[in-house]
Amino acid sequence: MTTLVTTLGAFKLEELGHATGVILPHEHIFVDLREPDRPGHSVASEQAVVELMAPELKRAKDAGVIALTDSTPEGVGRRVDFVLAVSKAAGLPVLIPTGVYREPWIPPWVQQASEADLRQWMMRELEEGIGELGVRAAWIKLSGGDDSMTACERKVLRAAAAAAVETGAVIGSHTVRGRVVLEQLDILETQGCPADRFIWIHTQAEPDVALHMEVARRGAWLEYDALGSQTLPDERALFLIREVWEAGFGHQLLLSHDRGWYDPNQPGGGKPKPFTYLPQVFIPKMRTAGFDETMIDRLVRLNPFQAFAR
Repeated sequence: MTTLVTTLGAFKLEELGHATGVILPHEHIFVDLREPDRPGHSVASEQAVVELMAPELKRAKDAGVIALTDSTPEGVGRRVDFVLAVSKAAGLPVLIPTGVYREPWIPPWVQQASEADLRQWMMRELEEGIGELGVRAAWIKLSGGDDSMTACERKVLRAAAAAAVETGAVIGSHTVRGRVVLEQLDILETQGCPADRFIWIHTQAEPDVALHMEVARRGAWLEYDALGSQTLPDERALFLIREVWEAGFGHQLLLSHDRGWYDPNQPGGGKPKPFTYLPQVFIPKMRTAGFDETMIDRLVRLNPFQAFAR
């Protein structure tokens, strides 16, 4: 049985409650971008996080979002307890990752751990649960350097590949250059992990669209996840989506915002950006641009389910 593993249980597609709807594949509820050894890193009040972020998830749910993927791994403030509390308060299923961010945010314990230890840690979170919280990780989140990968980042990726092969979980990587993604795919191939279990997060940051297509031909997922931001104007997003669709890779494309979030380094957690731009603004623009309902449903509901389901 193919299901999404979420904070509120495992769901088949038809159990999410809508014949249509939006699954957001890349958002954040709580993030701390300070390096992990900074005093007070990832420290906040659960009540304060819930008060700020649960209304944002409720607004997303009211706008047609049926599930949301949290994309905060170890190193940048992963607080599964906070995410779980926000999800329960809003009544919206959230997918939580295992995994580790890139250097210099890699915690010392990861630097010191063996590849086997990291694989076992990821598998335990994917199959048994995260700590004593009673929730399993849905997927693996990691990252690669902008120009190349460090030895530790390669170690994490190899461990993730082994865990993905064992569990069927997808790996998503914050990687902003296509040449680094090709290196990551080569490493996955040596570990026996198929490219269709890999998501290139922030694909839009690579200006060379030919690299988008090369990665898609390898079988990986492309993710345009800056919708509603100045870095990805709607006209550019619509152009990229159409290019990928007409090249025959529409079934490998994901759309999201990379929005949120409670930031413990800001007074009161800062001011979150809503998760509603895609359903309320961008989808109507897709219709105006000539995307039919079948195409839209494929991009915003069926694709993310297929990418993250296990």
